Amino acid sequence: MQKIILIDDDQNILTSLEMVLKSAGFAIEAFTDGLEAINYIRDNGAEIVLLDIKMPRIDGLEVFTTVRKFSNIPIIFLTSKDSEMDELIGLRIGADDYIRKPFSHKLLVERIKSILRRSTKKVQKETTRVELSHLSLDKQSMLCKWKDNSIELTSTEFSILITLMGRPGAIRTRDDLINEAFNETLGKADRVIDSHIKRIRKKFISVDPQFDLIKTIYGVGYKIE
Repeated sequence: MQKIILIDDDQNILTSLEMVLKSAGFAIEAFTDGLEAINYIRDNGAEIVLLDIKMPRIDGLEVFTTVRKFSNIPIIFLTSKDSEMDELIGLRIGADDYIRKPFSHKLLVERIKSILRRSTKKVQKETTRVELSHLSLDKQSMLCKWKDNSIELTSTEFSILITLMGRPGAIRTRDDLINEAFNETLGKADRVIDSHIKRIRKKFISVDPQFDLIKTIYGVGYKIE
């Protein structure tokens, strides 16, 4: 049974989410304290984390940053109603997704399942590795290397690169990347892809300032060559 970590200081929200997600077939570990959740994830792991941004003592952004130091577990931010800044911050630091409160439980379950499909999808051994220039991606282990340097990617960032690598030199529109890398069309905006691409580039440039494999086609989308 796949395990979900819930982190929110509102006990009512935790109780509601726990009931919904257990009925959807997930095992749940719930926390109102971010530090306790971090220690649990470090020691026990899980398949995905649902994380509230605004919490006392240690907020969701700090929890996210700490977890990312030792794990690439998919993380969905739960953001305040109409708080676009929360969403932008979450995307910029590498969250796999975000969902606004109050939210549809059905929508939340579908987004969780979509991310889990991406992060656990198995591929045949003969097609597990994709290479172009100095870039190497291993689909099974989700390992990414650039000039022998390991690049830590979230499952969403890895899916975007795999989609671009599937057709080197071809322009992929933002809608292409949303539909193929996210496996959904649940109201994603162009800025979501742009934020992910910006963050991917930043990670590669941190190990190679000359990195320019991903090209922006202004007004259209992106390509890799």
